[in-house]
Amino acid sequence: MRSVDAHLHLWGLGSGGYDWIGAADPALHATFTAEQASAELAAAGVDAAILVQADDTERDTASLLRVADAASWVAGVVGWVPVDDASRAESLLDRWGGHRAFCGVRQLLHDDPRDGLLLAPDGRRLATMLVERGLVLDVPNAFPRLLGDATALARAMPGLSVVIDHLAKPPREASSLARWSEELALAAALPNVVAKVSGLTVAGEPFTTASARPAWEAALEWFGPDRLMLGGDWPMTVTSGGYGLVWRTLSELVDELSPAEQQLVRGGTAMRVYGVGEGPGAGPPPDADA
Repeated sequence: MRSVDAHLHLWGLGSGGYDWIGAADPALHATFTAEQASAELAAAGVDAAILVQADDTERDTASLLRVADAASWVAGVVGWVPVDDASRAESLLDRWGGHRAFCGVRQLLHDDPRDGLLLAPDGRRLATMLVERGLVLDVPNAFPRLLGDATALARAMPGLSVVIDHLAKPPREASSLARWSEELALAAALPNVVAKVSGLTVAGEPFTTASARPAWEAALEWFGPDRLMLGGDWPMTVTSGGYGLVWRTLSELVDELSPAEQQLVRGGTAMRVYGVGEGPGAGPPPDADA
């Protein structure tokens, strides 16, 4: 079984876009290439990765697909299509859907001030198209604005595989943790919802097994290893000790599982859900009720 990083980004600032970087940590104001990513993966002993869009543009997704054409370590690409424009989304799915690496879609909805896009008519039409094409919907930074809608969409469309990135971003404020726990547990009760153990770092703060353990143990209880994926979230991790430290820290938690469970979290779940590599395709675990 290959180890697969389920969440990795690339971007080139010289081509424009990536407006969100202006408000991000200065360490992220740089170009991060496929060559750099390959070196990080090799040093950490990771075999492959799912590339995930970082800009709501056709150019960003097309760039990731070109990398996938040239790099054997790219297992899949989660690209962008507009959730609020089903006709344009269909055109882009027609264009990219035949690519061997194209396995899912995502939009930076957490940066969009409009609420309810996932459940609006265009969002539901897109979800139907994804089901028909066997593609996955990733939802970024879902808590607090998006998690309820993602859960409602998954409940309404049991054939749709919904991936909650970064465990929905657990809040740092203790006053919000109970709500996060309740909402993520409700999402996890649906067999077609999967979560990424990724993006748990906080810029400038140490990332340790102790700091990651509460979210990890909660996710393990709610989802189980057959619906959890490990994601390094490079290059966002450059602000928290680097890729190697973050992957090693997460791996120490995964090491506490049985060998079969470790295989699922380290790559088996990602390959099955995204339908890449050795996995049989997207969908709920084989023993789950659809």
